[in-house]
Amino acid sequence: MRIGIACYPTYGGSGALATELGIELAARGHEIHFITYAQPFRLTSFHEGLFFHEVEVPHYPLFEYPPYSLALTVQMHQVAQQHDLQIMHAHYAIPHAEAAWVTKQMLQQQDRDLRLVTTLHGTDITLVGQDPSFWSITRFSVEQSDGITAVSQYLKDETLRAFDCDRLDIRVVPNFVDPEIYKPDRDDCHLRALAPSGEKIVMHISNFRKVKRVDDVIRVFAGIRREVPARLVLIGDGPERAAATELAGRLGVQDDIVFLGKLESVAELLSCADVFLLPSEQESFGLVALEALASGVPVIGTGGSGLAEVVDDGVTGFLHPVGAADEMAASALRLLQDPALWKTFGTAAREAAVGRFSADLVVPMYERFYEEVLEAGA
Repeated sequence: MRIGIACYPTYGGSGALATELGIELAARGHEIHFITYAQPFRLTSFHEGLFFHEVEVPHYPLFEYPPYSLALTVQMHQVAQQHDLQIMHAHYAIPHAEAAWVTKQMLQQQDRDLRLVTTLHGTDITLVGQDPSFWSITRFSVEQSDGITAVSQYLKDETLRAFDCDRLDIRVVPNFVDPEIYKPDRDDCHLRALAPSGEKIVMHISNFRKVKRVDDVIRVFAGIRREVPARLVLIGDGPERAAATELAGRLGVQDDIVFLGKLESVAELLSCADVFLLPSEQESFGLVALEALASGVPVIGTGGSGLAEVVDDGVTGFLHPVGAADEMAASALRLLQDPALWKTFGTAAREAAVGRFSADLVVPMYERFYEEVLEAGA
């Protein structure tokens, strides 16, 4: 199949999943064309059958806000024409699904068909899509898609509720992980550099937005640090970094925090962690939590959203209500102070990630879905 993939190239679950999916599909013999404004951050090497097309956005004095969605549509149209694409796969509803729909209409004027698949990832529905400024166009773009997937049952249900569109047929296709990349391997994970005195390693990776509740990460770590020697490794960056740094100073744990910023690859670091913290307000799935599980690392996070479909509470980690920092710290300490329990959880985490979410299981779901969408349009 000849497939275009439109996604955000920056750090975040939607861009990571889209890029990994494209790489996996290309390895399976499909022709993949990424269309976005910068090279996806996880697309770091050459892959046969995989191509990148940069969207160039004009910067005219007339435009206070450069019209990215229009430039994206033009690039989609050009790539679809030149490479005779069969499917345009839009990751994150706005603006990718909307631009793909316009592209589809343009091609129909030339008696050419392009099937539109949209994958919903989370904040495109739970945050951006429900803003009054975007609600109607988000709903329209989703409804006009030839096929729709969501990364969790939670997100599917939230989409149907938020947009009052019970008639939509949304297929749940979860995020996936490559167990050959994310795996337990503490001999090659920079352990001595991160914890020179043998401290326990607590880790968090995110884009540091409010929804990630990085302040709770700091509070949970402070509770852990009172009982055991530990280091907190923070990976990523975003608007809440300064507030988190200030809170760490007030709680007296700033000297025990290692801030690594944005990194293209985190696999070798994840396997260093003893526990992974993800106390988000909500997670539509929690791809980074899955990557931690595949690395044999138990996850401490919040229940009530998509993370509960990834982390088996009491088996591969512990889930608590939003804001329950003391309870999360207590759960982390249970694992950190009991090596046998930690090993049991870590083994179960790895087995669950490989047995339910490996690329070999999930990528064929997308292939079958593409085939169904193409057959429906034949």
